[in-house]
Amino acid sequence: MSEYHPILPGLILGLPLLGAALNGLGAFAWRENKTVPTIVGPLTVLGAFALALWNLSAMRGAPPHEASLVSYWTWFSSGDLHVGVTLLFDQLSLLMTLIVTGVGGLIHVYSVGYMRDDRGYSRYFSYLNLFIFFMLVLVLAANYVLMFVGWEGVGLCSYLLIGFWYENREYSDAGKKAFIVNRIGDFGFLIAMFMLYTAFGTLDMLSIFERAPGTLVAGGVLVTAITLFLFLGCVGKSAQIPLHVWLPDAMAGPTPVSALIHAATMVTAGVYLIARSGVLFALAPFSQAVVASVGAGTALFAASIALQQNDIKKVLAYSTISQLGYMFLAVGVGAYTAGIFHLMTHAFFKALLFLGAGAVIYALHEAWDETGEHGDPNDMRNYGGLNRFMPITWRTMWVGTLAIAGVFPFAGFFSKDEIIWEAGVRGYAVLWGVGIAVALLTAGYMTRLMVMTFHGANRSFGEDGAGERSHLHEVPRVMWAPLVALAVLSAIGGWVQIPEALPLLPSVNLLHAWLEPVFQPALAVAGAGAAHGVVAVHGATVAPGESFSRTSPLGGGEALWAVLATVPAVAVVLLVFRSLSRRRYRRAAQAPEPRGLAAVLYHKWYVDELYDRIIVRPLLALWRGCWRIVDHRLIDGSVNGLAGLSRIAGWTGSQLQSGRLSTYILVFMIGALLILGSLAF
Repeated sequence: MSEYHPILPGLILGLPLLGAALNGLGAFAWRENKTVPTIVGPLTVLGAFALALWNLSAMRGAPPHEASLVSYWTWFSSGDLHVGVTLLFDQLSLLMTLIVTGVGGLIHVYSVGYMRDDRGYSRYFSYLNLFIFFMLVLVLAANYVLMFVGWEGVGLCSYLLIGFWYENREYSDAGKKAFIVNRIGDFGFLIAMFMLYTAFGTLDMLSIFERAPGTLVAGGVLVTAITLFLFLGCVGKSAQIPLHVWLPDAMAGPTPVSALIHAATMVTAGVYLIARSGVLFALAPFSQAVVASVGAGTALFAASIALQQNDIKKVLAYSTISQLGYMFLAVGVGAYTAGIFHLMTHAFFKALLFLGAGAVIYALHEAWDETGEHGDPNDMRNYGGLNRFMPITWRTMWVGTLAIAGVFPFAGFFSKDEIIWEAGVRGYAVLWGVGIAVALLTAGYMTRLMVMTFHGANRSFGEDGAGERSHLHEVPRVMWAPLVALAVLSAIGGWVQIPEALPLLPSVNLLHAWLEPVFQPALAVAGAGAAHGVVAVHGATVAPGESFSRTSPLGGGEALWAVLATVPAVAVVLLVFRSLSRRRYRRAAQAPEPRGLAAVLYHKWYVDELYDRIIVRPLLALWRGCWRIVDHRLIDGSVNGLAGLSRIAGWTGSQLQSGRLSTYILVFMIGALLILGSLAF
């Protein structure tokens, strides 16, 4: 069988970077001409996607037994540390490249319609292209330093895009909040890199993974510290408890930006980092337990908040935090393929849901601009009955809703069911139960979103606004075409992995077989650790070469529990739909304030308020004290005091100046006489 060689790897990165440069130039050179960004923005990303597909075909024809490295130049050397600009092509990095460029390309196409009237059109596409470039650097990097460049790059681009409408103080503050919170996690990533270099003398991933089982003590302090610091970076980037607070505020940016951040780029970076570093985490069972527990806790916590949010983008934001928790639960229990599987399907249906939400906001904005109506276009209490005006958006968003709810046979059913199942068979009965509960909550809050938005009476123009409703209509084709494409992927994207136990369906093992060469070293380390008494796979006893017992914590086979996982979700969808479709909602301006537990969930368990009281306010008080005492009194006082002395000296000297020559001669003569007199006597 022929050996795989990456095809035009530099262009995969170069095309989005070229697009960012051209569109950035266009923001100054041809600001009013939108033809160039309309063509260059989407085309460069779709071109990178086409190259990724070409590489996929080549890799399938010649599956690599080892990863392929493409080295361009040595970035810097210091002592024994040599860091090169080297790309890593294997099954995992290529899959991530396909997700980033494929879903990102559809979001770029959608943006042509959504942002067409914005003054910063070229600047927007420049930032968006740059976002794709840095995400590709992150997933293709062959060493942790280059990955960190991509890691920081997506953080920079998120700051620029979240605060894109910087004239609005609230939006710019949201961008700063995302930037600052992410720096906390990035500190952990940096510390982990320092520790890795100390232990291995290199930051090349493949070298570290190969040497790790022989260099690090399984379950030891060093590997546990390294993986926990890596996870701290993931907590910040992927918005897990307690650093989740930036992601809901990131909704301040344009809606396609939200889709890009939540579906295909930035927030998935943490899941990718743990999956890529699976060998290290397999050597650290305590760290794996922490990852799984934080993921499950975050999934439940965020899902509860989504139940009471009225901002359509906030519902989807907390949904993203919750689904990311599922992914961390998967990689935390060692089910790396299951985590990446859900990352992939989530990219499809979450991009669809965000772009669908953007279509609703866009249509309502246009209708209100034409009629002079006012209100919050993001608030679902101002929607209702939009299925009659936006049938394509309505149908595609229902596909996304059923997918994220885990309803058979949509994509989310297969990936979410595998995560829940893996948590159960690996001995995590409590987290298995949490996964089931979160699935039911997801079905509930997503059905609520659909009912409030598309069903019942329309509230966009009040009860007597029948004439104005004629201004509501479907979005342009350039916006709904990506919705249709993503709906298809959300419907069938999970069929790449169908377990044998499901009746009436052919067994499909494409994804597991594809990713097996990448994750096999980590699974081998886990099996070896279990054989030597290190429980690398939590709660389960696994000998090398054996697989887990396919029995759930409560008994029964996989087919039975797949049914029990999806039937309650379907029941929740039907019950919530029937209950809420009969409810009479008020517009946001007339709606009463929530009370009791509903108020707690509406205010997001008051976490932001808690952080404001124990962190933000004390820091502001400290900074004000430093300003008053150090800056104002000490520094300014010293400088102003010297200036005052200079003024006094100048005034004293000025008193000796009269401007009359005769006076100066008289003083000179008196001084001369005094000197002569002192010499004489």
